[in-house]
Amino acid sequence: MRFKCQIKNVNLFAKFCASLASLGQIAWCRLNDEDVQFTIVPDKGSQVWSVLKIETVFDIESYILQSASEKNTINLEVPIQALSRALRSAYGATSTQIRLTKKDNVPMLSLTIITNTFSSGNNAVAVPAAATEGAVPDEFDFNDDFAAPSMTPANRGGPRERETIITQDIPVKVLSMEVVERIHQPRTQEPDVNIYLPPLAQVKTISERFTRLAIATSKSSSSTSPRLELSANMHGSLKISLKTDALNITSRWTGLTNPELDPAQFQDGLEGVRNHPSTKMKELAGPNGENEAGWSKVRIDAKDWSRVLSVGRVSARVIACFINDGGLVMYVYLPNDENGSEDESCLTVSLGSLTCDP
Repeated sequence: MRFKCQIKNVNLFAKFCASLASLGQIAWCRLNDEDVQFTIVPDKGSQVWSVLKIETVFDIESYILQSASEKNTINLEVPIQALSRALRSAYGATSTQIRLTKKDNVPMLSLTIITNTFSSGNNAVAVPAAATEGAVPDEFDFNDDFAAPSMTPANRGGPRERETIITQDIPVKVLSMEVVERIHQPRTQEPDVNIYLPPLAQVKTISERFTRLAIATSKSSSSTSPRLELSANMHGSLKISLKTDALNITSRWTGLTNPELDPAQFQDGLEGVRNHPSTKMKELAGPNGENEAGWSKVRIDAKDWSRVLSVGRVSARVIACFINDGGLVMYVYLPNDENGSEDESCLTVSLGSLTCDP
């Protein structure tokens, strides 16, 4: 079993892991020859199912993966918060490598981070060659944000480039195929409304303001999370509402975009588009979209919703799919490179009462 690769897009990978870390402590990571999958299925709260194309964050030419399973599949249980903290050390690094290794018989995801800095001869610390020859970089304590750096010897006198190597080790658990076969993505019906969300930072600010007001005016325990009502229609409108004994407030966005359905995705083509629930909801909403029958509504836990909105740090392109009185599925699209690409990876977040495949 072997995994080793250069991380080419450290910033995106770090933001991605930070978003997952806000939703759970443990992630299931599946590596194979085609893609990389991260999944979080907590006992309570939102589920995350993400599929990253290898080239989205890794250097495809250095991607080495070997195992006895089909497609060289390796399944790992990863403490995602520890991985997120370790990746912070790689911001601005010259090179970052990730590999699966073992220390003291414990499987590890090991990050080797190389940075180059310039220093003057007066400030450089000279390290005898005997002290560094064959030395192993300091290991990572995942309770700390940063590991102590291991540095190359410094030249005496004159400005010089100094290479710093940081190694961070994250303990993981290798999962058997029998264990992961019991993990299934929620099965959802066709959505009633599909809509591009406004900037999630904006949505998060308003949602948290509503939540604070609800807690401040509630007679129950402050530890009880209020529930927000989210609703949208196929005429580009989205609403967030909060109704309690003391409050009845709503924030509304208009002029948003509803994605067009692709007839090629349906077995019966245009007929499938015409019979789709979202097409019928658009007709029910009327020409101006104000008919309440054309709005799809879901009620979600406010604190859980706030955590979900942290995915906004990863991408500004998010589609929300509303299943009336059922659940909400968010698709967060990640471009393969900094210049954007039509071929994208996707992070899927499921909220609400969704059933799982058997």
